[in-house]
Amino acid sequence: MANRTPVLVLDDDPIVLRSLTEYLGLEGYEVSAAQDLQTALSLLAEDRFSVVLTDVRLPEGTGFDVLEHVKGLDLATSVIMLTGYGTIEDAVRAIKMGAFDYVTKPVSDDEVKLSVERAIQQQELLAENSRLRQQLNVAFNLNSFVCVDPKMKRVLDMVRVVAGTDATVLITGESGTGKTMVARLIHMNSQRTGRPFIEVSCGVLPDTLLESELFGHVKGAFSGAIADKKGRFEAADKGTIFLDEISLASPSLQVKMLRVLESFKFEPLGSNNTREVDVRLILATNQGLEGLVKEGKFREDLYYRVNVMHIDLPPLRERRDDVAPLAAFFLQKHRGLALHPIEGMSEQALELLMSYHWPGNVRELENVIQRAIVLCRKSQLTPDDLSVRAPSREPDPLMPSDGEILPLKEAMKRVERRLILSVLKASNGNRKESARRLGINRTTLYNKMHEHGIMDA
Repeated sequence: MANRTPVLVLDDDPIVLRSLTEYLGLEGYEVSAAQDLQTALSLLAEDRFSVVLTDVRLPEGTGFDVLEHVKGLDLATSVIMLTGYGTIEDAVRAIKMGAFDYVTKPVSDDEVKLSVERAIQQQELLAENSRLRQQLNVAFNLNSFVCVDPKMKRVLDMVRVVAGTDATVLITGESGTGKTMVARLIHMNSQRTGRPFIEVSCGVLPDTLLESELFGHVKGAFSGAIADKKGRFEAADKGTIFLDEISLASPSLQVKMLRVLESFKFEPLGSNNTREVDVRLILATNQGLEGLVKEGKFREDLYYRVNVMHIDLPPLRERRDDVAPLAAFFLQKHRGLALHPIEGMSEQALELLMSYHWPGNVRELENVIQRAIVLCRKSQLTPDDLSVRAPSREPDPLMPSDGEILPLKEAMKRVERRLILSVLKASNGNRKESARRLGINRTTLYNKMHEHGIMDA
């Protein structure tokens, strides 16, 4: 029997005590026995037990005394109460005091086995949750955040300031720069840590579904609304709600958002009943909201509401000093993907990472390192393992080979063509995203691609 989990059995009936002790011993548990309260308390003081099975009626005390003793010492021990005189009042009292289970005698072997197994499973889950919480606290500890670049250090200084307040925060930056990570950093270092952190992407769902997702709906509010549904704002009550891609919110949703920011009140779709929540709001966008305000695509009054505290994340190409430590961090984080031990990366691999432009920013760097770990067949990552290439040494597009200066119109056409090709590549050929990055509509982009003969790009 591999299971040597320590269990204490306490019962003043020697037959019951011997029966339970022998059975649990045969099941592989490391069993200690006590026939009175004082012996049990002495054993609890000397050793740690995962489970205690105790009779309720004992000489010179009760099983409730054992339960109170265990809970008073804050031991990670599950207490199972056994009684031949069970009442509803005693059962309620036991559970309220923190007993794991309350079983009426005579108990079968299967019943005892199931109760003990369930108690141990619960302890394992609690231990795993505690371990994950510790990992989470380390991961979102500001002092352990991976950065050496002065720009990012200023960002972290700003995070420290805003985390201690309930002010609304607007995070801007290109895709992949870590806006969600910074939002979580703010939440985990605020007074709301331990409360819900609810993330919603405003660019994923259609307008009506997004409104329902945020504010909830009542049964019959629209086709398919077969039951009441609580929205994300209610789910985030007492915690933080993070709205990513806020620039994509529709005009009607912006109106509702403005009211929530002003009063933290709203009505679910199809309802006249006003709900009120206590939430901290963090928003993010990879577009310039000021430009959208000028174009009439984003409400000016909402802009001033969300832009209380502004954190702008620099792209990775502007914080190249962070490439090496981030690569080392991701290598350590994803080391488990490797088919054999990987000690680090070669100097040539690091030079390649440092020279690359990183259009996908930190997210792309992590993906590149993950893929390299899987592909690597040596003790170090090499350039062959990396899915990036050094920038090509292209000639100046404004200077012909003979050195003659181009006319301005021709030079501008060459620059425009090269820029469009560069943005298309950075957007993985996505025309809509490329048009957005260039600040033009999709029709204009198509016309220019046709003009420059790059429709297949």
